[in-house]
Amino acid sequence: MVAVIDAPKTNIADGAVAPGKGRRTSTNSPPVRCWRGIVLAIAAIYFLGPALVAFWFTVDGADGLNLATYTRIFSAPGFTDSMTSSLLLGMIAVTITLGIMVPTMLIVHLRLPKMRSYVEAFSLLPLVIPPVALVVGVRSVLGWGNGSEYVEILAFFTALQDKSLPLVLALMYVVVALPFTFRSLDAGLRGSKVTVLVEAAQNLGARWPTVLWRVVLPALRTSILNVAFLAFALVMGEYTIAKILIFPTFPVWLAQSGATDGQLQVALSLLSLVFTWALLLIAVAVAGRTSKTRLRKE
Repeated sequence: MVAVIDAPKTNIADGAVAPGKGRRTSTNSPPVRCWRGIVLAIAAIYFLGPALVAFWFTVDGADGLNLATYTRIFSAPGFTDSMTSSLLLGMIAVTITLGIMVPTMLIVHLRLPKMRSYVEAFSLLPLVIPPVALVVGVRSVLGWGNGSEYVEILAFFTALQDKSLPLVLALMYVVVALPFTFRSLDAGLRGSKVTVLVEAAQNLGARWPTVLWRVVLPALRTSILNVAFLAFALVMGEYTIAKILIFPTFPVWLAQSGATDGQLQVALSLLSLVFTWALLLIAVAVAGRTSKTRLRKE
């Protein structure tokens, strides 16, 4: 008789792995890094491809590759005046936006929380009302002011429509930027615990000017910078309102320059795109640094 020796049975439930049914190792897993690289490459081609083609168009001259298009930007007729006007309008619009919305949002958040829904609905109206309809209403008001018999009213509306610095555009840009302003400030107020900070400062005897300057503004620094960058970028890129009201801002001048010099127009468009992206990257960098500092303190 042949003795049969029982082999020890492997209990899979005890943690052993049955032969042929091993766990998936890293060699069997899909190449995640490879797919990430492919996706990033496709995204880079999609976003950077047109910009690179446009840059090639600006440097491709009759005598070969050169940067002559970029060197004659500042000497282009009308560039300095339109750029100066847009920069001043951007700074004025940012100042008015922050001067109106920061105190309003603080009052709503600290004293009148039930009014938040009404302020939100009012701030979102520019997303519902088309810019063309807004311009038609403003033109009607400007027409009434220009035909007024009172000297003070006529002088006021004349100052608003000065071609070198049309302040009426700055006021309209404040309205157009309201949705972005509200969202950014509301998120900052909700995430920074301003109510607790204000109560603590008041319990220590601080007055409202001190509370606003040394407590509220540092807590809302990231939100305020986001509002400033977004509003400024909006002013530097807005075309419809300025075109209908016939004011020579930088976007309007840029669109008209294409009829005489296509390479110059594309070069300025690229520089505007780079400038806008730089503002957004600065805002992201400041927000990231602020969040890291806050986490370290906590």
